[in-house]
Order: sequence, then C-alpha cells, then structure tokens
Amino acid sequence: MNQSSQKIRVALDVMGGDFAPAYEVQGAIECLRQSNNRFHVVLVGDENKIKAELLKIGNTDGLDFSIVHAPDVIDMHDSPVVAIKTKPNSSLVKGVTMHKEGLVDAFVSPGNTGAVTAASTLILGRIPGVSRPTVAAIFPSEQGPTLIVDAGAVSDCRPQFLFEFGIMGSIYAEYMFKKKNPRVGLLNIGEEESKGNELAKETFKYISERKEKMNFVGNIEGRDILKGHVDVVVCDGFVGNVLLKFAESIPGYLKFQFKKFADKSILNKLMIGVLRGSLREIFKDMDYTEHGGIPLLGVNGVTIIGHGGSPPKAIKNMLFRAEEVVQYKINQHIQEQLKN
Repeated sequence: MNQSSQKIRVALDVMGGDFAPAYEVQGAIECLRQSNNRFHVVLVGDENKIKAELLKIGNTDGLDFSIVHAPDVIDMHDSPVVAIKTKPNSSLVKGVTMHKEGLVDAFVSPGNTGAVTAASTLILGRIPGVSRPTVAAIFPSEQGPTLIVDAGAVSDCRPQFLFEFGIMGSIYAEYMFKKKNPRVGLLNIGEEESKGNELAKETFKYISERKEKMNFVGNIEGRDILKGHVDVVVCDGFVGNVLLKFAESIPGYLKFQFKKFADKSILNKLMIGVLRGSLREIFKDMDYTEHGGIPLLGVNGVTIIGHGGSPPKAIKNMLFRAEEVVQYKINQHIQEQLKN
C-alpha cells in the first residue's frame, strides 16, 4: 500500500451498503486496478473486516489505499441526525469528518441517504450562496443523460431553492456531461406559465427574472424528460424522489415482460436470444451501476451517494465520479455563480 499526497484522495464508507464490506472493498480494488492507481482510496470501516475481505481478493500489493478504523455503523433504520451525534466512530461520520479536516478530497458512501445528506450538510456545511443542498439523479434520454434536481433532499421548497438547484444542476451537466449551455426546465403539469400550483408559478417567475444565470427554457412536462428536451429538470425533492423510485422500477418491469414473452414458446425464446446483445445495450442506459452514484450538490465538499445494494461495479464508478467532481472543480464553479 502506497500513499501519495500529490494524488486526489477519496474516502469510501466501507460499512454503509447492504453487502458491506465485501462489495465496497471489491469495488475499491477494481477501481485502483482499472485506473492504474490514479488516486488514493481510504477504506473507512471495521479494520478487521476490511482486512478479511482483502485476503479473499488476494494480491493487492502496490495498490494505493489505506485503512481508517471505524467500528460503528449507521444503518438504514437509524434516525440520521440522532445517529450522527451518537455514533461519532461510524464509518460515515469519520469519513465526512476526514473530508472536513482536509485529509481527503471527497467522500463516497452507499449508506443511508438521509444520514449521508445530513452528515455532509452538518459537518461540511454549505457552499456560500447555497440555501439547501440538492441530490441530483441521472436519467437516460434520447439526447444523452438528463439531470433531475432535486431527487429527495428537500421536500418542501421555495422558489429560491429551486432556482439554486437549477444553477447547480446546470454547472454539473456542463462539466460532467460536456453539455455547453445546458437547457434547464421546470417540471410542471403543462408548458404554459399559468400552469401548476403556487410554487410552480412563483418559481417560473423567479427564475425567469434571473435568466442570465442559466439557460432556462420554461416549463416542461414529465413526457419531455426521456425525450431529452432539457438537460436539467428542476423539481422539489418530493416529486423528484417519486420520479426516481418509479424510474428505478422500469428495468425490472421490462425484464419481467421479456421473460414472460420468452416463456410462451421456443420461437419466442430464440427471438429474445437473438436480441440479447441489443437488449443488454439498451438496459445499460438504465443501469445505475454505470454512473455509480449521485452527487450531493451544494455542500462545501464532494459527496457521492450510492444505492444501498451497490455491487462492486457501482462502487468503482462512484469513486470515479468523485474524482471527476474534484477535478472539474464543480464546487468552485457553483460558488462563483451564486456568490451574488
């Protein structure tokens, strides 16, 4: 194990996921091997359990990682705020605290989303100019990836919050998706300015009066998301999280229907067999493991949140996303845009 102060350093919450620490350790090692030790990974969690998983993997000589012992675990049933206060030696709190102290450049966790959001907000604080952090989800579309903000961090919003979500999402889409002047749309029940509830109408007016800050194209409807009519979809966290959970169910439903079709006859099985490669490519766009995790934008640091059941591939890609957010200086760009 080698350490280099010249490299980007990413702390990984090894105890946060449903299959911890096995998948987390495997994903971290895969990441380091694939990247040829491009950055340093700190495995934060129960040291004995981490070492046991490393023994199962085999030879890890020369890979750039270290271990920080954190025996406690914040699980999916813990109250986020209470757990942060009562479990200071948890892998989550210790990892975020290391980030706060400048010992790492980013933090990655497949743990309790509420706890990761709360710990990052309370310990790291917010970027100056940000009222509320936002969880950004990535959807596929006919025009490439589309960002949904907010996907669950803030259920009750004000127009100012949604405006800030749009700016943060626009910056992320520009640098991470390479989309110049990203199109930002406000999710509503119709395209007209008069449509929607009071929050939607007030937000439309609020953002329209500040259009120089982003490429706001107006209201969009749910059917516009997968068509790729915008690059960033702005909505409150309640709507965004419902949208996210519904989207997560689509691949499973489609696979069920394909299996149901194949089971009807030998001919159908052959047809599905012939299309297997194409179907796999299509489902790849819907596979969250390809992106790994979603960013918590607006905190004064880099936090990537993953699915609780994240397999090694997702853990690996979460680490890559964290590296990119650090490299592209996403937080600095957000602060610059919101400083006034």
